[in-house]
Amino acid sequence: MVKKFKAIGENQLAQTVKDSAHQIWLAGLGAFAKAQEEGTKVFDALVKEGESIQNKTRKVADEQIAVVTGKAVGTWDRLEQVFEDRVARALSSLGVPSKKDIDKLSKRVAELTSVVQKLTEAQEAAEKAVAKSAAKAVAKPAPVATKVAAPKAAAPKAAIRRRAAPKSEAAKPAATATVAATAS
Repeated sequence: MVKKFKAIGENQLAQTVKDSAHQIWLAGLGAFAKAQEEGTKVFDALVKEGESIQNKTRKVADEQIAVVTGKAVGTWDRLEQVFEDRVARALSSLGVPSKKDIDKLSKRVAELTSVVQKLTEAQEAAEKAVAKSAAKAVAKPAPVATKVAAPKAAAPKAAIRRRAAPKSEAAKPAATATVAATAS
């Protein structure tokens, strides 16, 4: 090779080196342009890959958070139940009625109130009926005893007694109404 260079000459050698340097320079510029062009594509590809990895990571993290949260909620619920049980036992030992006991009593009071209301209504209806029948009995005029003809002399006293009997019966309902009125 050294012989070749000597044969070519110094001018030509300088020109060859210059051309080689120029080609190297152009190759560098081409590589830079290619890298810049490919770099944008590579950059965009890297951004897409990063987004994909971020989404996968976020999904896995959310799943892990859900699992941990579920365990924490379950633990919190158990802790809350233990606390409620202990408070209920303490209140029970002190003789404080529970919500269940109070609900039972409230239901029973409501039932008894309903029964008392029905009995009160029935009593009022009975009192009204007694007062109405007493008013009818008082409003009826008592039968008047009339004189019977003379030929039947023995019969008039008995007839008067029989006719007078309704007067005493009419007085009984009024007395019952008076007793019922004083009782209430």
